[in-house]
Amino acid sequence: MRKALGARRKEGKMEQSARDEILAKLRAAPKKAIHPRPYVPPLSELSMTKEELIERFMKNLVEETGIVHRVPDMQAALDKLTEIVKAEGLKKVMVSTDDVVAPLDLPAWGQRNNIKVMTHKDFSDRESFKDAVFQEAEAGITGADFAVAETGTLGLIHNKDQARLVSLAPILHIAIAPLERMVPVYEQVIEKVFGDKAGATGRSPLLPSQFLFITGPSMTGDIQGALFKGMHGPRRIIVILVG
Repeated sequence: MRKALGARRKEGKMEQSARDEILAKLRAAPKKAIHPRPYVPPLSELSMTKEELIERFMKNLVEETGIVHRVPDMQAALDKLTEIVKAEGLKKVMVSTDDVVAPLDLPAWGQRNNIKVMTHKDFSDRESFKDAVFQEAEAGITGADFAVAETGTLGLIHNKDQARLVSLAPILHIAIAPLERMVPVYEQVIEKVFGDKAGATGRSPLLPSQFLFITGPSMTGDIQGALFKGMHGPRRIIVILVG
């Protein structure tokens, strides 16, 4: 026992000595001047008109195998949604209750179109909700808090009205995005969501429990470095731009 204790103490002293030696070398190393960052021109999206931003968003999302429809108003969005679910043969969907989707009254819409519409509020516990969203829902329908023209990306704030699994679990994700939520670049989204502690944008000053950027269907490169879409989430994404 004493020998083992002595060996551990000796080993500890050697480790401390090695650390001290490394730190001493770092402190003695000559200090190099930090080169100024190279000039980076402003992103082109920052000078685009609204229509140019919309075109950039649609082009980028389509390149990521997403599908985009543009409609003039919410009634047209509901009509387009009806057209989509009929074309896809959908009978069971899980929908968000966020401020974009809720006014559409999708439960009543579902009754008119013989579609079972579920929300996370229909379930008494999380496990039964998870079972339904993974095993029953043929599509998830959500609103979008942001549409980023730079990359054709959606931004979703997750809270009590925007359950995260609705956009992640079903094989098809249908997102409804008002055009007033279109922004040129990522940085503006980050500032609005995480930098506005005083709530000057009109949003809650509280940070969201989770925030999600979605650029096309889910994708992974884990298998031999080859890109594969749809392994860990929706295989397809359809966006309805409203406005």
